[in-house]
Amino acid sequence: MKIGDKVRFISEVGGGVVSGFQGKNIVLVQDEDGFDIPMPVNDVVVIGEENYSKAHLPTAKPVANTPSPKKAKEDDDDEVDYSKVTFRAPVEERKGGNALSAYLAFVPIDIKEITHTRFECFFVNDSNYFIQYTYLAAEGNSWVLRSRGEVEPNTKEFIEEFGREDLNGLGHIAIQVLAYKRDKPFILKPTIDVQFRIDPVKFYKLHTFRENDFFEQPALLYTIVENDQVTRPLVIDAKQLKTEMYHSSEPSDKTKVSTHRNDGYVRRYDDGKQKGNPFITKRKGDEDVIIVDLHADALLDTTAGMSAGDILNHQVDVFRKTLKEYASKKGQRIIFIHGKGEGILRRALITDLSYRFKNYTYQDASFQEYGYGATQVTIR
Repeated sequence: MKIGDKVRFISEVGGGVVSGFQGKNIVLVQDEDGFDIPMPVNDVVVIGEENYSKAHLPTAKPVANTPSPKKAKEDDDDEVDYSKVTFRAPVEERKGGNALSAYLAFVPIDIKEITHTRFECFFVNDSNYFIQYTYLAAEGNSWVLRSRGEVEPNTKEFIEEFGREDLNGLGHIAIQVLAYKRDKPFILKPTIDVQFRIDPVKFYKLHTFRENDFFEQPALLYTIVENDQVTRPLVIDAKQLKTEMYHSSEPSDKTKVSTHRNDGYVRRYDDGKQKGNPFITKRKGDEDVIIVDLHADALLDTTAGMSAGDILNHQVDVFRKTLKEYASKKGQRIIFIHGKGEGILRRALITDLSYRFKNYTYQDASFQEYGYGATQVTIR
């Protein structure tokens, strides 16, 4: 028995083409869908050419644990020629790939039906390193492992498929990464542990999904690490925030808008041509509703040099400016997306509505449309 032989299974229905071996007793059989199925050698029998076309012949694949070259007789007298699998195909590296880049990608299965489609989640490894990862979701104060695996260099790996009903369980996720190379020296990369706040509302917006280098269809990408620079998503220390949230009634100077790329201040989309409020999105088909996303990563390009209190002050400042901007439009409905989290930002908004804007009415926004963590304010 050797790579390329057509075989069928003895104890169950099925078969395929031998694509490799694992150890002495396991043969990898590639089926018609291209999946490698590990089977005991004595549970596989070689069959004639007439059952398979040449299209099913696989390319020889690397083997995890290769024994010294030898031939072994099995119970059914089939020969296993290990001399044919004593090497591992070298990894094809690309120029610039030694800087670590990895992304978490969400891809709509049918982008034309964005309000009903399900989604696929992928881990994208855009580097010359092997990456071992864990993908976790928060449940209260604990974490649940949703997936783990190894991704080969310059490839992507499917993690899971989910629907809108699962989005609230993905509100807070974490990715842990370990990168390395095999069979050659490499520059040591630090282990990576990042967390993301996934806003369910983004999955209802067509423009959220953009053209990219990794998929033929538009996708939503979250950067884990790019060119060896680890992303720094917002993770708020609730205790620290409680002590700082009312430290100053006015926003910190650090929240001033800046167009300088490396000054450490908050950067917005201001290119000198921006008109109106840059934080506001009008919902298509319903011009009576304004959506304002108050998540830090939606308002700020960077939080460098900002404390948790600075960030909160900036979010509240955007909230106040928006209400003042629409103060003359009676009946105007505004949806503020603040997230569930610890509820600190929501309490700050409710306090403002109770004292600064007491004439306005407010209520929880539609869970079906916006998930948990959104408040609707009506101008009166």
